[in-house]
Amino acid sequence: MILLTAAAEAATEVLTLTEAAEPVQEGMNILELAMKGGWIMIVLALLSILGVYIFFERFAVLRKAMKKNPNLLSRLRDNIMDNDMKSATNYCLHLDTPISRTLMKGIKDYRLDTASLRQALENNAGLEIATLEKGLPVLSTIAAVAPMLGFLGTVTGMVQAFWQMSNAGNNIDVSLLSSGIYEAMVTTVGGLIVGIIAIFAYNYLVAQVDKAQHLMESDIIDYLEIVAECKSAKEAAAPVEGNGVQPTVIR
Repeated sequence: MILLTAAAEAATEVLTLTEAAEPVQEGMNILELAMKGGWIMIVLALLSILGVYIFFERFAVLRKAMKKNPNLLSRLRDNIMDNDMKSATNYCLHLDTPISRTLMKGIKDYRLDTASLRQALENNAGLEIATLEKGLPVLSTIAAVAPMLGFLGTVTGMVQAFWQMSNAGNNIDVSLLSSGIYEAMVTTVGGLIVGIIAIFAYNYLVAQVDKAQHLMESDIIDYLEIVAECKSAKEAAAPVEGNGVQPTVIR
């Protein structure tokens, strides 16, 4: 009986020690985990906010720029044939798109030869493309800098961990090293996440700018063909209307 009682007490003591030794599993809060990264996580958060703003702002601008108006070229053809350059200019101002602003330059320089007119249109299109690319260098910089900041946090975190280890001497406690290790790991993850998202956003916007450029080049070519067509039609009609020949009167 005494042996049974002692065995029961020993088993109870073992269970108690086992429960005390088992760590308490706590839920991981993403925000709290991110704050373990220190000041570098604040910088990464600001960079991510700036990157998101640039992406959606450029996305809206590019979506408007690529919205093709099917009546633009036909309207300009009719106005040029009627020598109504004012209406053509006002229509382009009303649309207020990169291609309409580019073609408005071509309307003003309508009487130039084809090569000069094409050069003027391409120069103006280059200015419009540069406007569409506004903010993309910043997004590219974020994509490059964010991972580097994460690695910087890794280095500073490991330095902090080893510094605490050296000060602890023989009384090394894991809890003393946890903050440095957290900073080292969390900043790396945060920097990579921000950098990966930024590079995908940058490449998408660059592809959209290239698409808008191709659309503008296509419309410029069509406009030059319209101008050449209108000039040929007017030159063909000029001798008939203004050759000064008096009609013969049959008596």
